[in-house]
Amino acid sequence: MASLSYIVYVLASLFNPITFLLYGHRDHRDQYSSGTGIEHNQTRVALFVFGDSPFEAGNAQYLPNVNVKDIEALAWPYGMTFFHHPTGRYSDGRIVPDFIAKFAKLPMLPPYLQPGPQDFTDGSNFACVGAGALATTNPETATFPIQLSYFRNVTKLLQQKLGHLEAKRILRNAVYLISIGGCDYFSFYPTYPNATEPQQEEYVAIVIGNLTTVLQDIYNLGGRKFAFQNVGSLGCLPAIRQTFGVTEGCIEGLLSLANLHNTALYYKKKSF
Repeated sequence: MASLSYIVYVLASLFNPITFLLYGHRDHRDQYSSGTGIEHNQTRVALFVFGDSPFEAGNAQYLPNVNVKDIEALAWPYGMTFFHHPTGRYSDGRIVPDFIAKFAKLPMLPPYLQPGPQDFTDGSNFACVGAGALATTNPETATFPIQLSYFRNVTKLLQQKLGHLEAKRILRNAVYLISIGGCDYFSFYPTYPNATEPQQEEYVAIVIGNLTTVLQDIYNLGGRKFAFQNVGSLGCLPAIRQTFGVTEGCIEGLLSLANLHNTALYYKKKSF
């Protein structure tokens, strides 16, 4: 069977918003096996998911001091086409990480904060609606730095359960799927709607700087294979156009921020 890293690469080629970035060396021995259970476990590749609403699997409902009635994704029509009930995903059915897990023969990853036992050898989903790369963006949610703290806890649990060497192997072979940044620009634009391009570039540099700081920490904890979903066309989202009273076209300031972010992220990976 195909390895998870190869599957993510193929999906990256098929779905335009996804950009696949690979750091370190791929181990082509990381293949699923149809042999014994022991052999299968030795070759399993985990999937760790970080990000905001596009990858949210339901973490928001478990955050402290959150009124679940305020979470849109816990009401109909969210979840209607696959689960037939809301799950906390901002989708009428499954999200990108669910499909990647399916193609990789992994179980669907539950939200990290979901109560009850979880087997982190398959990975985990830390993503949360409203999360930004900056700790100051919607600090009431699980920001990217907070998601990093969740991941640190998972690495400790894996080491306790499996031992240092096996935990290191799982973390090194795992794929780290990330969608982050959009909320930082939603936070910036209303305050600085007339920001010049140099001012936009300065803010994007701050966002990318914080993003890469977290990536470096994940790398230091063993991560080597990273896949990103680009920030989308933020200024064209219907809800955003309605908020700002735009009836024709898109909001150019938000489009510019998204384009600057995606370009900066692309070039940043070359120096990582």
